[in-house]
Amino acid sequence: MTFTTWRSRQVFSRRTIAILCLATVFPFMTVLSGETAPKDKERWNRKYGTEQYIFGKTPIAFLRENLHLLPKGKALDIAMGEGRNGVFLATKGFEVTGIDISETGLKKAHALAQEYGVSIETKVVDLEHYQLPPETYDVIICAYYLQRDLFPQMIEALKPGGVVVVETYTLDHVKYRPRFPRQYLLNPNELLHHFDELTILRYQMRDNGHAVYASLLAQKP
Repeated sequence: MTFTTWRSRQVFSRRTIAILCLATVFPFMTVLSGETAPKDKERWNRKYGTEQYIFGKTPIAFLRENLHLLPKGKALDIAMGEGRNGVFLATKGFEVTGIDISETGLKKAHALAQEYGVSIETKVVDLEHYQLPPETYDVIICAYYLQRDLFPQMIEALKPGGVVVVETYTLDHVKYRPRFPRQYLLNPNELLHHFDELTILRYQMRDNGHAVYASLLAQKP
């Protein structure tokens, strides 16, 4: 009992110090303590811990091609990572907030925003324990992150007339990545079922020769 209590206090102390350091060095970044999964955080911080933007600096084509369908206003980029999609929206006049478990990824997102001469807000959160605020956003984008219980929250978090943009891999992606975890792959037309209470404006499934993915753009009545 004594060892467990001491260890918990030690971990809390280190986490508190890390949060205070982040708040000092990156005042633009909100860190929500007590809501992070250490293993996921460490893994993504390690993955993003390079000068190179591992997913590039340009947005997904589906977002760029359908920009004209998005209502201007507040945009939320879920699992923002290094910021390519959220920063793109910021350059087009959107007020962008990005959320992700990795402060390293979000630091790079801010650097990318600065490179393009725009500003964004970010929050470090564990999405598995984070509640999206209702009727807050005009646009919500979620690219290459699949957490199915977030879909109802995304719908609720949209303002009336708001638009959601989702793109991620489907089951057929295993022909290129045989070891990809099946639980993080979409079933055929699955997105259509999750967002069937919205008006589907665009839907596609693509195989580009190295990935298979589905993309959806839908509007809340």
